[in-house]
Amino acid sequence: LCMEVGLQNEMPTYAGGLGILAGDMLKSAADLKLPMIGVTLIHRKGFFKQHLDEGGWQQEEEIPWDPSRFMELLPHRVVVVLEGVPVTVRAWRYRVVGVSGHEIPVVFLDTDDPANTGEFRYITDRLYDSDQRWRFLQESVLGIAGVRMLEAVGANRITKYHMNEGHAALLTLELYRRYESSEEAIEEVRARAVFTTHTPVAAGHDHFEQGMVNRILGTEYIPAQINNAVFENGTLNMTRLGFNFSNHINGVAKRHGVVARELFPGYRIESITNGVYAREWVSAPFARLFDRFLPGWQADPHSLRYVLSIPLDEITAAHREAKLTLIEHVNETYRAGMHKDYFTIGFARRATAYKRAHMLFSDPERLARIAKQSKGIQIIFAGKAHPADNEGKQVIQRVIESMRKLDVDIRCLYIEDYDLDLGKLLVSGVDLWLNTPMRPQEASGTSGMKAALNGVPQCSTLDGWWLEGHIEGVTGWSIGIHPERGVSADADREDADDLYRKLESIILPKFEHEHDEWARIMRQTIAINGSFFNSHRMVEQYVLGAYFIA
Repeated sequence: LCMEVGLQNEMPTYAGGLGILAGDMLKSAADLKLPMIGVTLIHRKGFFKQHLDEGGWQQEEEIPWDPSRFMELLPHRVVVVLEGVPVTVRAWRYRVVGVSGHEIPVVFLDTDDPANTGEFRYITDRLYDSDQRWRFLQESVLGIAGVRMLEAVGANRITKYHMNEGHAALLTLELYRRYESSEEAIEEVRARAVFTTHTPVAAGHDHFEQGMVNRILGTEYIPAQINNAVFENGTLNMTRLGFNFSNHINGVAKRHGVVARELFPGYRIESITNGVYAREWVSAPFARLFDRFLPGWQADPHSLRYVLSIPLDEITAAHREAKLTLIEHVNETYRAGMHKDYFTIGFARRATAYKRAHMLFSDPERLARIAKQSKGIQIIFAGKAHPADNEGKQVIQRVIESMRKLDVDIRCLYIEDYDLDLGKLLVSGVDLWLNTPMRPQEASGTSGMKAALNGVPQCSTLDGWWLEGHIEGVTGWSIGIHPERGVSADADREDADDLYRKLESIILPKFEHEHDEWARIMRQTIAINGSFFNSHRMVEQYVLGAYFIA
């Protein structure tokens, strides 16, 4: 169960990394023929369509869409009582079909049912509403109605309920009510519950005031005997609720597991590093190349390690074709004036302060000087800020202002309304993938994994998955020092200085003058990182390390 699931570009049922990861996981599970069901909300008006005005300020627009184009409405209905009102929840079924034809259903919960009146009809309309009451109503539908709907459609032999982040944690209370008469009711729930946390910052974990929770669910919904396991100091922390009722808990990278244990002491928190769905993220030129040299790679992406046998000129040719597709797209669509041979840097992340999107532009004079000494640099950025995150919107605006000032020396483009299709173009078509999060606030990150599948090396601060995938000069480059050495009060300046130094003295010279060596780095990036940081491996680890434990 996950608040967002990204399955295809025309279905705006995702906001970013968490949703795309959930979709990739289900696609791999279908390929691996696993008995799995996805559960999420329908989000009839999407997350939002992003427009950037002349001043670079983000504007949001709803994205109404028709679920009947992509999925079927099921006849089943369940009811959940919210604020004393019976709310009817219906469900749509989307089919994820694997390479062998195995199907995994994804159930999209929907309160837009004729039986509902007033505002309750619109609970499942918008993803990540910033209003606390409305958010808790949505999470009640996901967790409580989710369990009830699974039973209604006949999924009555479920052995594990996997909560992908705390939004679904109310399912534990719904399960507890089934075993309430048992002396080991909590253990009965724990035996069935798996929890994955994706957030390394305390403020990022949903929490709700106890009075509001009781008003919405009713005081009788949460049995008195488990109050201490549900509330802490008058607050329901959804992550802690999931932890208290789960036998298996994991973070999404090895480093994130350490950070999560520090954030929530007293819990046994493992780690399963994220991965991405290779069939989805490998560009057409590289897919054809892999088909020729590595038949069967789609069913077994681990075999990408044998890419080391592919000649370097074949790697270079595949990337050149992917890059040309990107350059032609941005030139035709945005009149970007970009050159197919210039060194192209890509960055596409959720726009929020800790991602430090402005780092590349922090010293514009130095960046312009580096560009003048090179054969040409061009930069492509993308990313949305949450509608309520004005600081994130300011980040976008600041980046766009810097890009305009640099445009004489460096072609720059900020693409609005970043989505799945644009993501595929970017991660395969740039020459270097840039990632600049403040340590240790990156739980994992997956965009660099997608780039790696296409032979695009990453330059990033050492955090999240990059601590596992980084080999200096082999799969890419680091920015700044290892997080175990602490974070300096002047980390922003120090990291920017390291980024500029490596661009000027190592990365650009290698790209422009050592073509075979650059191609070798591209090939190593696929062989080392592409073969491991994929969702087939991730799902296999969940099966063996989380689902099949006593």
